Amino acid sequence: MANLPKGNKKLLNAWAFYDWANSVYSLVIASAVFPIFYGTLTLVKDEQGNILDDTITFLGFDFNNDTLISLVTGSAFLVVSFLSPLLSGVADYIGNKKIFMKFFCYLGAVSCIGLYWFSLEHLWFGLLCYFLALIGFWSSLVFYNSYLPDIAFHEQQDKISAKGYSMGYIGSVILLLLCLAMILMYDTFGFEDKETPTRLSFVLTGIWWIVFSQYTYYYLPKGKKEQKFTKDLLFNGFKELQMIWDKLKHNLRLKRYLTAFFVYSMAVQTIMLVATYFGIEEVDWGDTDSATGLIVSILLIQLVAVLGAFLTSRSSAKFGNIQTLIVLNFIWIAICVYAYTVTSPTQFYVTASAVGFVMGGIQSLSRSTYSKFLPEDAVDTTSFFSFYDVSEKIGIVIGMFSYGYVAQVTGSIRYAILFLIVFFIVGLLLLFRVPRNS
Repeated sequence: MANLPKGNKKLLNAWAFYDWANSVYSLVIASAVFPIFYGTLTLVKDEQGNILDDTITFLGFDFNNDTLISLVTGSAFLVVSFLSPLLSGVADYIGNKKIFMKFFCYLGAVSCIGLYWFSLEHLWFGLLCYFLALIGFWSSLVFYNSYLPDIAFHEQQDKISAKGYSMGYIGSVILLLLCLAMILMYDTFGFEDKETPTRLSFVLTGIWWIVFSQYTYYYLPKGKKEQKFTKDLLFNGFKELQMIWDKLKHNLRLKRYLTAFFVYSMAVQTIMLVATYFGIEEVDWGDTDSATGLIVSILLIQLVAVLGAFLTSRSSAKFGNIQTLIVLNFIWIAICVYAYTVTSPTQFYVTASAVGFVMGGIQSLSRSTYSKFLPEDAVDTTSFFSFYDVSEKIGIVIGMFSYGYVAQVTGSIRYAILFLIVFFIVGLLLLFRVPRNS
């Protein structure tokens, strides 16, 4: 294990490289291959591609296929939102956040590999792997994000945060292209059908995640504190949360920013999670293979997101973080309005490109803005970031449930997308209330 000083270029690059390692989960499992695989497995269609039946029986109950995966997703995020503050407090207390980051990384990666055996006959096992993969991914990010103020100086954080996201987008696209080649040219690779290479994509995702994360673990420090395990340890996470809440009361800028982030992040994360399902059900692909079209659109999102993260970093340096976030929220509102009218593949590609541009920017800038707003003398950075992550996860649960409720009541995903504008508008108004100076 290397021992490099704060701000060291090699240390910063090693931290950012974890985005390269774990972002394959976001693309292959959360966004592209698995949603399409799940839809193919659970939807009954006629020869023209029209949906005849979307009902799944699970634990003796009949579910709409989208409802079932949404419930599993929401439940996993609820678990993460409860685990994050507890584990982050423990990690800060005993000073060994890296071991927690490793545990959840390996949990997520092994669960991705387990998706190879996803089937309707053993649905409980497949959904359990999906559930644990999500928990592993998001829980590892609690500790990963908390390293940012530990390894980078204030003026370095925007740039290295954006670099991390950019590396993640590039790495995940490389693996997705490999998976796409195996699926579309399955006979060239010696497969009899598309199903086997699709399942192998989940295995490759887990292996990629484990192998490339080793570079990050080699350089990241263990932690700041060295304290013994005591009987009070399990309660320390809740004490840490109370302490952070008390500090937020006296830090107006951080408190108002976190509130704004909580609201607009509901919409951002929900859109990212349901975009593929929207494309499956609402776009008329005609003679175009829907799976190919959806993966192309997701690739567009990833590639444009690299540019978006870079330009957002430049914009924040020139105009300020909050001003840039305000502009990004305005763009998100325009995207939602346009998405309501989307019916053709071309319109969907245009929307995907726009989403990619602002997605990369708003994610990287939100993370680095929070880091910059932390008190300069803060030593309990993991606990501060647990607040950030819990806000994001609870926001996802609210966003997903709101999305599902509106879709259920109106019978249309389009109205649900339109409803998300409310979150962007409220988040926008709250951003205007964030003080520009401490």
